[in-house]
Amino acid sequence: MPSLKDVKVKISAVKKTKQITKAMNMVASAKLRKAQERIVRFRPYAQKFYEMLSELASGVDASTHPLLSVREEVKTTGIMLVTSDRGLAGSFNVNLINTAKRLAASKKAEGKVVKFYCVGKKGRDAIRKADFEIVRGYHDKMSSAFDFSLANELGREIIGAYIAGALDEVILIYGELESIARQTPRSLTVLPIKPEEGKASSGPRSEYIYEPSVVDLLAELLPRFVNVQVYRGLLDTSASEHAARMAAMDNATRACDDIVGALTLAYNKARQTTITKELMDIVGGAEALKG
Repeated sequence: MPSLKDVKVKISAVKKTKQITKAMNMVASAKLRKAQERIVRFRPYAQKFYEMLSELASGVDASTHPLLSVREEVKTTGIMLVTSDRGLAGSFNVNLINTAKRLAASKKAEGKVVKFYCVGKKGRDAIRKADFEIVRGYHDKMSSAFDFSLANELGREIIGAYIAGALDEVILIYGELESIARQTPRSLTVLPIKPEEGKASSGPRSEYIYEPSVVDLLAELLPRFVNVQVYRGLLDTSASEHAARMAAMDNATRACDDIVGALTLAYNKARQTTITKELMDIVGGAEALKG
């Protein structure tokens, strides 16, 4: 049985750990509110952009722009994996990484070359250990207050590779914030753009005369649409990370309470055992003196 001093030291250590996890929970909660506001404001814009683009692209041939044309044979698949830079977020990063690895393994089994674009240190480090090529790794981006310029940089990277023929398709894997308690890994085909698969606006279609032409508008809007999709993935992953960390730290705080309770009970038992032993020694000594 451990000594009273050992148990007391353990109780003190667990209480200090509880203070840390509780503080991290409060920090994650504050960051989550800001990140949640950003993604809630941006989602309607991204959805409306998709509907408008579907309306424009539905009347033109896919060959009018390279971002709309689907390759006859897909030889190289680019996977953009968005994770966090920091841990202590439960199984959030693990789920994203496993989703990316399963997708990469299935593409490789089909005879395709898989190339990764990793945003976030956790995903980059995990893919490095796997047998896949990392074209570009971005770290220390998700932990800071990023803006749309990061999506522009990522968009230019994958658009340039797609137009040059280095990639035949690009799939974005990110964490979608469904609720504070639920963050789901999602796979989204970013390139080629397939507006017909989106949710077009309901109701009768209106006929418009465009100036400049639809082709010129698409040439301007399609690259922006790719950036919008990437930015939405970044915002969703950022909000999901904070939600997952808040839940993980809340569970850790509760676990600390359980451990402190168990250690306190062990401490009381050890203390009672020590007192009983001392009383027995005193009684035994007194009886010996009487004899």
